[in-house]
Amino acid sequence: MTTDRAASAPGSMPPAIRILVVLSGTVLVLAGLWLARDIFGPLALAVIIVIICYPVGPAVVRRGAPRWVGSTAVILVAYVVLAVLALLMSFAIVEFIRLVTELLPEVSAMTSQVTAWLDDLGVSAQIGAQLSSLLSASNLLGIATSLSSSAVSVGTAFFFVLAYVIFMGVDVSRYAGAERVFGPRIRPTMDRIRTYCAGVRRYFVVNASFGLIVAVIDGIALYILDVPAPLVWAILAFVTNFVPNIGFVLGLVPPAALALVANDWVTALIVVGVYIVVNVTLQVLIQPKFVSDAVGLSLTLSFFSVIFWTFVIGPLGAILSIPLTLLARALVLEPDPSARWLRWLSGDDDAATEEDPPAIRPRTP
Repeated sequence: MTTDRAASAPGSMPPAIRILVVLSGTVLVLAGLWLARDIFGPLALAVIIVIICYPVGPAVVRRGAPRWVGSTAVILVAYVVLAVLALLMSFAIVEFIRLVTELLPEVSAMTSQVTAWLDDLGVSAQIGAQLSSLLSASNLLGIATSLSSSAVSVGTAFFFVLAYVIFMGVDVSRYAGAERVFGPRIRPTMDRIRTYCAGVRRYFVVNASFGLIVAVIDGIALYILDVPAPLVWAILAFVTNFVPNIGFVLGLVPPAALALVANDWVTALIVVGVYIVVNVTLQVLIQPKFVSDAVGLSLTLSFFSVIFWTFVIGPLGAILSIPLTLLARALVLEPDPSARWLRWLSGDDDAATEEDPPAIRPRTP
């Protein structure tokens, strides 16, 4: 009987079967997130916004205000952040649609010139036809129309974010007192939560600081070069700065293409040169060092996390990839002392300096 009971204990499961069980559970969780991405995405965004704004609440309470005033302050600051983001994105989308409508003749003329140039070079006519189809007026109008039609779904998701912020802003002050209710035994869990939240705040502070610098420099350069709607592309540079590794490319292509269509190829090359000098220097050479110190993620894992979370929850996953990866590490690796080398492999240098937990001595009969 004792042998059967020991064999059935969870710790006696063979390592291969244990790995299969963990992988199966992970696949099921990720499949559920993918199916519920329209719900999980706004929830994740609301959580990140509340984490960023949370220090306002304790600061208000320390000044003698009641706890509900601190919760209200967190909600109000979160709403201000969301309102600014919504205004910036709305302005950028409206201006983009206006630009596409106004520049359709120039795009059509440029497409005809490129097609004729490809024919002179003896390039297959099929490539020219595909290029004409890609840059056709109907295709560009379709992109603008899809942006307009998606405003309803974005508005619905934004409503859920606003609701989530209210609920979490009220609950966060209650959760902060968990250690007082349950005692020191949950202190390690609370420490991991605090470390995660501090890392998320540092990450967004670093990215927002570098993004603002990049956006200002890019916007001024585009204004001097007379590229249409420089403020739109400055906003795009700021937003794409939150996408690790590939954000530079996402922010470069639209203004460079617009400079080619609205100005000339010389202006387009200058735009590319300015972005390479400014954005590569700041975003590729300098910023990753600050981000790595702030969150402790390797460059490889940061790049993979963008692709992975974009696949799981859509475009929002590219912006939230680092916080979501940090959360996965905090939930899966940090509670397990035997996974210290995996944490170190992911970029957490503190894992190598931690002391092993004291061994549990067997009781003498």
